[in-house]
Amino acid sequence: MTSQQAHSGFISHLVELRNRLMRAIFAILIIFLSLVYFANDIYSFVATPLIEHLPANASMIATDVTAPFFAPFKLTLFAALFLAFPFVLHQVWGFIAPGLYQNEKRMLIPVLISSVLLFYSGIAFSYFVVFPIILGFFTSIGPEVMTLTPDISSYLDFVLKLFFAFGIAFEIPVFIMLLCWSGMTTTTDLKNKRPYIIVGAFVLAMFLTPPDVLSQTLLAIPMLALFELGLVLASFYSKKQSTEEMEQQE
Repeated sequence: MTSQQAHSGFISHLVELRNRLMRAIFAILIIFLSLVYFANDIYSFVATPLIEHLPANASMIATDVTAPFFAPFKLTLFAALFLAFPFVLHQVWGFIAPGLYQNEKRMLIPVLISSVLLFYSGIAFSYFVVFPIILGFFTSIGPEVMTLTPDISSYLDFVLKLFFAFGIAFEIPVFIMLLCWSGMTTTTDLKNKRPYIIVGAFVLAMFLTPPDVLSQTLLAIPMLALFELGLVLASFYSKKQSTEEMEQQE
């Protein structure tokens, strides 16, 4: 291959990368424009777990003049990002797939599908399980002389942080499978390091969640359960891969 051909191939890859990035951004923009009319309804839906636990005489407030507009607007933008996640991954797959072998494609397609499902599962888990527990606890422990009036912007930051934390944490089985598949580690090594991983899960949860023990524990425990699930799946894929390699050698 001449230097001119290599240069031409590099340029074509850059052009394809740009086109796929533009498609991903365009998809996010289309979803956002479709949802922006319902921005206030989306915020009301996300705020439901908090509103249900507020005292009868309490309500949410806005401490900034622009917050009633920008808080739902910001949430709608993040909702568009979350909903466009499968399409973005599809564009990533379309860019890297031509450089993969057939067996690598068979391995990565289920991983990509699983990563999407696990990401959405993490968000759903945080909304339907974690939020009611955390918000119910924190709205019930304050002194009776205090009236709880949460700020809409502060609550949005709290919600988005937990959504992101649980969405990423639920990808642990995928990360473990990829690490074992790439040869960077093995399931045996990970099992031997389990005590350190338990400590690391609580430390990581401390950085990903708001500064309270309850949120950290509610994130760390699913992370450890997903770690064990990742070990099981990685062992299954390792056995399957070894069997296929033996069949090819025969």
